[in-house]
Amino acid sequence: MLPIALDVEGGDNAPDVVIEGARRARDELSVPIIMVGRADTIEKLHDFEVLEASEVIAMDEDPASSVRSRRDSSLVRCAELVRDKKASAMVSAGNTGAAMASALLKMGRIHGVARPAIATTIPVPGSTPTVLLDSGANSECLPSWLAQFGQMGSIFAREAFDIADPKVGIMSIGEEKSKGNTLVKEAHQLLDKVRGITFIGNVEGRDVMSDRVDVVVTDGFTGNVVLKTLEGGVRAVAKAVIGALRSGDDGEKVFETAFPKLLNLWSELDPDSYGGAMLLGVNGVCVISHGSSSANAIFHAIRTTSVLVRHDLVDKLSAGIAAASADLA
Repeated sequence: MLPIALDVEGGDNAPDVVIEGARRARDELSVPIIMVGRADTIEKLHDFEVLEASEVIAMDEDPASSVRSRRDSSLVRCAELVRDKKASAMVSAGNTGAAMASALLKMGRIHGVARPAIATTIPVPGSTPTVLLDSGANSECLPSWLAQFGQMGSIFAREAFDIADPKVGIMSIGEEKSKGNTLVKEAHQLLDKVRGITFIGNVEGRDVMSDRVDVVVTDGFTGNVVLKTLEGGVRAVAKAVIGALRSGDDGEKVFETAFPKLLNLWSELDPDSYGGAMLLGVNGVCVISHGSSSANAIFHAIRTTSVLVRHDLVDKLSAGIAAASADLA
Protein backbone atom coordinates (compact mmCIF):
# COMPACT_ATOMS: atom_id res chain seq x y z
CA MET A 1 0.00 0.00 0.00
CA LEU A 2 1.29 3.45 -0.90
CA PRO A 3 1.39 5.86 2.04
CA ILE A 4 -1.52 8.12 2.99
CA ALA A 5 -0.81 11.84 2.54
CA LEU A 6 -1.80 13.64 5.76
CA ASP A 7 -2.28 17.40 5.93
CA VAL A 8 -0.44 18.16 9.19
CA GLU A 9 -1.54 21.81 9.14
CA GLY A 10 -5.27 21.13 8.71
CA GLY A 11 -7.77 21.73 11.53
CA ASP A 12 -8.38 23.98 14.52
CA ASN A 13 -6.00 21.99 16.72
CA ALA A 14 -3.23 21.31 14.21
CA PRO A 15 -0.50 20.26 14.19
CA ASP A 16 -0.38 18.60 17.63
CA VAL A 17 -3.55 16.48 17.46
CA VAL A 18 -2.85 15.54 13.83
CA ILE A 19 0.61 14.29 14.74
CA GLU A 20 -0.73 12.40 17.76
CA GLY A 21 -3.43 10.69 15.69
CA ALA A 22 -0.92 9.86 12.94
CA ARG A 23 1.54 8.27 15.37
CA ARG A 24 -1.19 6.12 16.84
CA ALA A 25 -2.38 5.02 13.38
CA ARG A 26 1.14 4.18 12.28
CA ASP A 27 1.96 2.24 15.45
CA GLU A 28 -1.37 0.41 15.91
CA LEU A 29 -2.41 -0.13 12.30
CA SER A 30 0.97 -0.22 10.54
CA VAL A 31 -0.31 2.33 8.02
CA PRO A 32 2.41 4.20 6.08
CA ILE A 33 1.94 7.98 6.19
CA ILE A 34 3.50 11.00 4.48
CA MET A 35 3.27 14.07 6.71
CA VAL A 36 2.79 17.24 4.66
CA GLY A 37 3.36 20.60 6.32
CA ARG A 38 5.53 23.63 6.92
CA ALA A 39 9.24 23.32 7.65
CA ASP A 40 8.99 24.22 11.35
CA THR A 41 6.38 21.48 11.79
CA ILE A 42 7.88 18.64 9.82
CA GLU A 43 11.44 19.19 11.09
CA LYS A 44 10.22 17.58 14.34
CA LEU A 45 8.91 14.49 12.54
CA HIS A 46 12.10 12.46 12.07
CA ASP A 47 10.15 9.22 12.45
CA PHE A 48 7.88 9.92 9.45
CA GLU A 49 8.26 10.37 5.72
CA VAL A 50 7.69 14.09 5.16
CA LEU A 51 7.03 16.60 2.39
CA GLU A 52 7.52 20.30 3.00
CA ALA A 53 4.80 22.76 1.97
CA SER A 54 5.44 26.43 2.61
CA GLU A 55 1.80 27.60 2.77
CA VAL A 56 -1.42 26.86 4.67
CA ILE A 57 -4.98 27.55 3.51
CA ALA A 58 -6.86 29.03 6.47
CA MET A 59 -10.29 27.78 7.48
CA ASP A 60 -11.98 31.05 6.45
CA GLU A 61 -10.31 31.49 3.05
CA ASP A 62 -12.21 31.20 -0.22
CA PRO A 63 -11.73 27.60 -1.41
CA ALA A 64 -11.38 28.05 -5.17
CA SER A 65 -9.13 31.11 -5.18
CA SER A 66 -6.93 29.87 -2.33
CA VAL A 67 -6.26 26.54 -4.03
CA ARG A 68 -5.20 28.36 -7.20
CA SER A 69 -3.09 30.99 -5.45
CA ARG A 70 -1.53 28.86 -2.71
CA ARG A 71 0.01 26.18 -4.89
CA ASP A 72 2.52 25.19 -2.24
CA SER A 73 -0.09 24.73 0.48
CA SER A 74 -0.24 21.48 2.46
CA LEU A 75 -3.69 20.69 1.04
CA VAL A 76 -2.65 21.09 -2.58
CA ARG A 77 0.54 19.09 -2.05
CA CYS A 78 -1.46 16.22 -0.53
CA ALA A 79 -3.73 16.10 -3.58
CA GLU A 80 -0.73 16.20 -5.92
CA LEU A 81 0.85 13.24 -4.15
CA VAL A 82 -2.29 11.20 -4.87
CA ARG A 83 -2.41 12.43 -8.47
CA ASP A 84 1.24 11.50 -9.02
CA LYS A 85 0.73 8.00 -7.53
CA LYS A 86 3.11 8.77 -4.66
CA ALA A 87 0.30 8.43 -2.11
CA SER A 88 -2.74 6.17 -2.03
CA ALA A 89 -5.07 8.76 -0.48
CA MET A 90 -5.25 12.12 1.28
CA VAL A 91 -6.67 13.08 4.68
CA SER A 92 -7.24 16.63 5.94
CA ALA A 93 -9.11 18.36 8.75
CA GLY A 94 -8.58 21.71 7.09
CA ASN A 95 -10.83 23.98 5.02
CA THR A 96 -13.53 21.63 3.64
CA GLY A 97 -14.13 23.60 0.46
CA ALA A 98 -10.41 23.86 -0.24
CA ALA A 99 -9.96 20.11 0.34
CA MET A 100 -12.72 19.45 -2.19
CA ALA A 101 -11.30 21.94 -4.67
CA SER A 102 -7.78 20.52 -4.31
CA ALA A 103 -8.97 16.96 -4.86
CA LEU A 104 -11.11 17.91 -7.85
CA LEU A 105 -8.50 20.16 -9.47
CA LYS A 106 -5.52 17.84 -8.99
CA MET A 107 -7.07 14.35 -9.11
CA GLY A 108 -9.94 15.02 -11.49
CA ARG A 109 -13.29 13.23 -11.56
CA ILE A 110 -13.96 9.59 -12.13
CA HIS A 111 -15.05 9.24 -15.76
CA GLY A 112 -18.81 9.65 -15.99
CA VAL A 113 -19.30 11.35 -12.62
CA ALA A 114 -21.37 14.50 -12.97
CA ARG A 115 -20.56 15.98 -9.54
CA PRO A 116 -18.57 14.63 -6.59
CA ALA A 117 -20.50 14.38 -3.33
CA ILE A 118 -19.56 14.37 0.35
CA ALA A 119 -20.59 11.10 2.02
CA THR A 120 -20.92 11.50 5.79
CA THR A 121 -21.23 8.54 8.13
CA ILE A 122 -24.06 8.83 10.66
CA PRO A 123 -23.74 6.55 13.73
CA VAL A 124 -26.73 4.28 14.46
CA PRO A 125 -26.59 2.63 17.92
CA GLY A 126 -26.88 -1.14 17.71
CA SER A 127 -26.66 -1.19 13.91
CA THR A 128 -24.46 -0.35 10.97
CA PRO A 129 -24.11 3.38 10.24
CA THR A 130 -26.10 5.35 7.69
CA VAL A 131 -24.32 7.07 4.80
CA LEU A 132 -25.72 10.55 4.09
CA LEU A 133 -24.87 12.21 0.77
CA ASP A 134 -24.58 14.85 -0.40
CA SER A 135 -23.86 16.60 2.90
CA GLY A 136 -22.56 19.86 1.57
CA ALA A 137 -20.71 19.78 -1.76
CA ASN A 138 -23.63 20.67 -4.06
CA SER A 139 -26.31 23.00 -2.71
CA GLU A 140 -28.36 22.73 -5.90
CA CYS A 141 -28.64 19.46 -7.78
CA LEU A 142 -30.12 17.84 -10.86
CA PRO A 143 -32.17 14.62 -10.54
CA SER A 144 -29.50 12.62 -12.40
CA TRP A 145 -26.88 13.75 -9.88
CA LEU A 146 -28.96 12.43 -6.98
CA ALA A 147 -29.39 9.11 -8.75
CA GLN A 148 -25.62 8.90 -9.19
CA PHE A 149 -25.12 9.79 -5.52
CA GLY A 150 -27.29 6.80 -4.64
CA GLN A 151 -25.14 4.54 -6.74
CA MET A 152 -21.85 5.83 -5.30
CA GLY A 153 -23.23 5.76 -1.76
CA SER A 154 -24.28 2.14 -2.17
CA ILE A 155 -20.79 1.09 -3.28
CA PHE A 156 -19.22 3.11 -0.45
CA ALA A 157 -21.49 1.55 2.21
CA ARG A 158 -20.70 -1.93 0.93
CA GLU A 159 -16.93 -1.43 0.91
CA ALA A 160 -16.55 0.72 4.04
CA PHE A 161 -18.97 -1.05 6.35
CA ASP A 162 -19.34 -4.51 4.82
CA ILE A 163 -23.07 -4.08 4.15
CA ALA A 164 -23.80 -6.76 1.57
CA ASP A 165 -26.89 -5.14 0.03
CA PRO A 166 -27.22 -1.50 1.16
CA LYS A 167 -30.76 -0.08 1.22
CA VAL A 168 -30.85 3.27 -0.61
CA GLY A 169 -33.53 5.88 0.09
CA ILE A 170 -34.13 9.45 -1.03
CA MET A 171 -34.86 12.17 1.54
CA SER A 172 -38.39 13.54 1.29
CA ILE A 173 -41.26 14.90 3.39
CA GLY A 174 -43.21 11.63 3.39
CA GLU A 175 -42.77 7.97 2.58
CA GLU A 176 -45.30 7.97 -0.24
CA LYS A 177 -43.94 8.12 -3.78
CA SER A 178 -46.15 11.14 -4.49
CA LYS A 179 -44.50 13.24 -1.74
CA GLY A 180 -41.65 15.66 -2.36
CA ASN A 181 -40.69 18.51 -4.67
CA THR A 182 -39.94 18.17 -8.38
CA LEU A 183 -36.29 17.33 -7.76
CA VAL A 184 -37.14 14.47 -5.39
CA LYS A 185 -39.89 13.05 -7.62
CA GLU A 186 -37.72 13.04 -10.74
CA ALA A 187 -34.72 11.61 -8.88
CA HIS A 188 -37.00 8.93 -7.41
CA GLN A 189 -37.90 7.78 -10.92
CA LEU A 190 -34.24 7.58 -11.94
CA LEU A 191 -33.13 5.76 -8.80
CA ASP A 192 -35.82 3.18 -9.46
CA LYS A 193 -34.11 2.40 -12.78
CA VAL A 194 -30.50 2.15 -11.61
CA ARG A 195 -29.29 -1.43 -11.69
CA GLY A 196 -27.05 -2.75 -8.93
CA ILE A 197 -28.66 -0.86 -6.03
CA THR A 198 -31.56 -1.68 -3.71
CA PHE A 199 -33.76 1.40 -3.82
CA ILE A 200 -36.48 1.50 -1.13
CA GLY A 201 -38.07 4.82 -2.12
CA ASN A 202 -38.67 7.88 0.04
CA VAL A 203 -37.33 8.15 3.58
CA GLU A 204 -37.75 10.92 6.14
CA GLY A 205 -35.39 12.70 8.49
CA ARG A 206 -36.37 10.42 11.37
CA ASP A 207 -35.11 7.39 9.40
CA VAL A 208 -31.50 8.59 9.15
CA MET A 209 -30.50 7.20 12.55
CA SER A 210 -32.36 3.91 12.13
CA ASP A 211 -31.82 0.53 10.51
CA ARG A 212 -34.51 1.20 7.90
CA VAL A 213 -32.04 2.66 5.42
CA ASP A 214 -28.27 2.41 4.81
CA VAL A 215 -27.78 5.21 2.28
CA VAL A 216 -29.77 8.47 2.28
CA VAL A 217 -29.59 10.58 -0.87
CA THR A 218 -30.33 14.30 -0.91
CA ASP A 219 -29.01 17.61 -2.24
CA GLY A 220 -26.08 19.20 -0.41
CA PHE A 221 -28.14 22.01 1.14
CA THR A 222 -30.67 19.67 2.72
CA GLY A 223 -28.00 17.13 3.65
CA ASN A 224 -25.90 19.69 5.49
CA VAL A 225 -28.95 20.95 7.42
CA VAL A 226 -29.84 17.38 8.38
CA LEU A 227 -26.26 16.68 9.47
CA LYS A 228 -25.93 19.81 11.63
CA THR A 229 -29.39 19.26 13.13
CA LEU A 230 -28.47 15.73 14.15
CA GLU A 231 -25.17 16.91 15.66
CA GLY A 232 -26.91 19.63 17.68
CA GLY A 233 -29.75 17.32 18.72
CA VAL A 234 -27.41 14.61 20.03
CA ARG A 235 -25.40 17.16 22.01
CA ALA A 236 -28.55 18.74 23.49
CA VAL A 237 -30.00 15.38 24.53
CA ALA A 238 -26.70 14.23 26.03
CA LYS A 239 -26.41 17.44 28.05
CA ALA A 240 -30.03 17.18 29.23
CA VAL A 241 -29.66 13.52 30.28
CA ILE A 242 -26.51 14.26 32.29
CA GLY A 243 -28.21 17.25 33.90
CA ALA A 244 -31.25 15.18 34.86
CA LEU A 245 -29.13 12.40 36.36
CA ARG A 246 -27.16 14.87 38.45
CA SER A 247 -30.23 16.69 39.76
CA GLY A 248 -31.58 16.16 43.27
CA ASP A 249 -29.89 15.18 46.52
CA ASP A 250 -28.70 11.81 45.23
CA GLY A 251 -27.81 13.09 41.78
CA GLU A 252 -24.06 12.50 41.87
CA LYS A 253 -24.53 8.96 43.16
CA VAL A 254 -27.05 8.21 40.39
CA PHE A 255 -24.74 9.74 37.80
CA GLU A 256 -21.74 7.67 38.94
CA THR A 257 -23.83 4.51 38.64
CA ALA A 258 -25.19 5.35 35.20
CA PHE A 259 -22.04 6.91 33.74
CA PRO A 260 -20.37 3.69 32.50
CA LYS A 261 -23.50 2.75 30.53
CA LEU A 262 -23.79 6.26 29.13
CA LEU A 263 -20.14 6.13 28.13
CA ASN A 264 -20.74 2.94 26.14
CA LEU A 265 -23.69 4.60 24.37
CA TRP A 266 -21.68 7.72 23.63
CA SER A 267 -18.91 5.62 22.07
CA GLU A 268 -21.51 4.38 19.57
CA LEU A 269 -22.75 7.90 18.84
CA ASP A 270 -19.37 9.61 18.75
CA PRO A 271 -18.63 10.82 15.18
CA ASP A 272 -14.91 10.62 15.97
CA SER A 273 -15.23 6.84 15.62
CA TYR A 274 -15.43 7.32 11.84
CA GLY A 275 -13.07 10.27 11.62
CA GLY A 276 -14.29 12.06 8.53
CA ALA A 277 -16.39 12.22 5.39
CA MET A 278 -15.44 10.73 2.01
CA LEU A 279 -15.47 12.84 -1.14
CA LEU A 280 -16.99 10.40 -3.61
CA GLY A 281 -16.50 10.89 -7.34
CA VAL A 282 -12.94 12.18 -7.54
CA ASN A 283 -10.23 9.99 -9.02
CA GLY A 284 -8.61 9.20 -5.68
CA VAL A 285 -9.49 8.62 -2.03
CA CYS A 286 -10.04 11.90 -0.19
CA VAL A 287 -11.26 11.91 3.41
CA ILE A 288 -12.20 15.25 4.98
CA SER A 289 -12.27 15.42 8.78
CA HIS A 290 -14.07 18.01 10.90
CA GLY A 291 -12.11 21.16 11.66
CA SER A 292 -12.34 20.48 15.40
CA SER A 293 -11.11 16.89 15.03
CA SER A 294 -9.39 15.30 18.01
CA ALA A 295 -6.40 12.98 17.80
CA ASN A 296 -8.87 10.09 18.06
CA ALA A 297 -10.78 11.41 15.03
CA ILE A 298 -7.57 11.67 13.00
CA PHE A 299 -6.67 8.10 13.97
CA HIS A 300 -10.06 6.81 12.80
CA ALA A 301 -9.93 8.92 9.63
CA ILE A 302 -6.65 7.23 8.71
CA ARG A 303 -8.09 3.82 9.63
CA THR A 304 -11.16 4.35 7.43
CA THR A 305 -9.00 5.68 4.60
CA SER A 306 -6.74 2.62 4.68
CA VAL A 307 -9.79 0.33 4.46
CA LEU A 308 -11.10 2.19 1.41
CA VAL A 309 -7.71 2.04 -0.29
CA ARG A 310 -7.32 -1.68 0.35
CA HIS A 311 -10.83 -2.29 -0.99
CA ASP A 312 -9.99 -0.44 -4.22
CA LEU A 313 -12.95 1.88 -3.72
CA VAL A 314 -12.13 4.21 -6.62
CA ASP A 315 -11.85 1.33 -9.11
CA LYS A 316 -15.17 -0.08 -7.91
CA LEU A 317 -16.83 3.31 -8.19
CA SER A 318 -15.47 3.67 -11.71
CA ALA A 319 -16.82 0.27 -12.72
CA GLY A 320 -20.19 0.95 -11.13
CA ILE A 321 -20.58 4.35 -12.81
CA ALA A 322 -19.68 2.86 -16.19
CA ALA A 323 -22.12 -0.01 -15.79
CA ALA A 324 -25.04 2.25 -14.84
CA SER A 325 -24.39 5.06 -17.33
CA ALA A 326 -27.15 3.81 -19.64
CA ASP A 327 -29.67 3.79 -16.76
CA LEU A 328 -29.18 7.52 -16.16
CA ALA A 329 -28.97 8.59 -19.80
